[in-house]
Amino acid sequence: MVRRPTRRDVLALGGASGLALGLGVRGAFAAGAENTLKIGFVSPRTGALAGFGETDGYVLELARKSLAGGLKIGDKTYDVQILDRDTQSDPSRASQLAKSLINSDQVDLMLPISTPETINPVADACEAAGVPCLSTVMPWEAWYFGRGGKPGAPSPFKWSYHFGFGGGEFFKAYVSMWNSMETNKKVGVLYPNDADGNAIRQNLAPGLAKAGFTIIDPGPYEDGTTDYSAQISTFKKEKCEIFNTFPIPPDFAAFWRQAAQQGYTKIVKIAQIAKTGLFPAQVESLGDLGYNLATACYWHKTFPYKSSLTGISGVELADGYEKTSGKQWTQQLGASMALFDAGIAALKTSANPKDKAAVAKAIGSLNTLTMGGKVDFTSGPVANVSPGPIIGCQWVKAKPGSKFKLDFAVVENATDPNVPVAAKLVAYNQK
Repeated sequence: MVRRPTRRDVLALGGASGLALGLGVRGAFAAGAENTLKIGFVSPRTGALAGFGETDGYVLELARKSLAGGLKIGDKTYDVQILDRDTQSDPSRASQLAKSLINSDQVDLMLPISTPETINPVADACEAAGVPCLSTVMPWEAWYFGRGGKPGAPSPFKWSYHFGFGGGEFFKAYVSMWNSMETNKKVGVLYPNDADGNAIRQNLAPGLAKAGFTIIDPGPYEDGTTDYSAQISTFKKEKCEIFNTFPIPPDFAAFWRQAAQQGYTKIVKIAQIAKTGLFPAQVESLGDLGYNLATACYWHKTFPYKSSLTGISGVELADGYEKTSGKQWTQQLGASMALFDAGIAALKTSANPKDKAAVAKAIGSLNTLTMGGKVDFTSGPVANVSPGPIIGCQWVKAKPGSKFKLDFAVVENATDPNVPVAAKLVAYNQK
């Protein structure tokens, strides 16, 4: 095996090139491509979905630090390069970035994260090129059926895999939350005409109806809609005491302000939101309208699991981020860390991480514990999918003395009883 450069080697090179080697480009100097693993990490760090990428920098720093000494697999140690890319919340750009990472950078593993607008085009590019791809943070039905999978048919995917929540988990969480409060069980739903909205309408709404809730659906709307008067009028007329939506953040902000202006928020006892309102900055931007919004988390700092890559707990991850950034922790921290946990675990179990087929096979048989809980592809609802928890939470006013305005309280744990419940659900219209 080729000798790694010593500190003296690096200093001898001098100048900027020496600095570059000191910062982690030693793989190109020492081992060559056959001993360097390249991981593509694709996420929305700017644009309409920027909330999902806000914590990327911190998680990437921890992952790179943990991998700075290389990754030992068998009797070989590999240098690891994480190539992170920002989709700018644009599906077309996500596809272009994926193709560049595949063709120009020749990544060994792709890790896209957060929403169909990011994950699906990247997964499709990987599937076409024969590159192993592992993703999380979107309903698995939107990933599987939204990309051509058919109920009851064999999986059409050989290279792409996804873990995390689906309609079944939302159903359990919502029923658990909604039955904890007395309402008329009328649910006004605002589902967009996109991959998330269509998957939820087809897979979640029918189950909620069977569970005794009356679903009032004014129909799909297009992302970017600015006038929601017709939908609000319908919800008011039907006296929908529960509201549920899966919009992009700007759309919800526009809708909810209009709902307040037109008097609908005074009727609402449970305002159940998803895809938006996941992060404190989004909720704070709504002012008083943000308090008591109910949501669900795919990770909370009180999850009782540690990162297999870094060894840190959820509380340590959240506290470290707050100390470093000065911002409140978000659930994306644990999800992104869990993606690296699972990705690195797959590389380790592949025996030969430079063999793309071996890595894909390793993902398909993966059964490991991450910061977000278990990732198990051996017993999913469909092939290539490992389901994961979604926990009922609520944004409430922070306690006096807190340096932040909001607390993110866990109010139910039907999909993972290991997560501690901290509070009872509070009615939205009881400020």
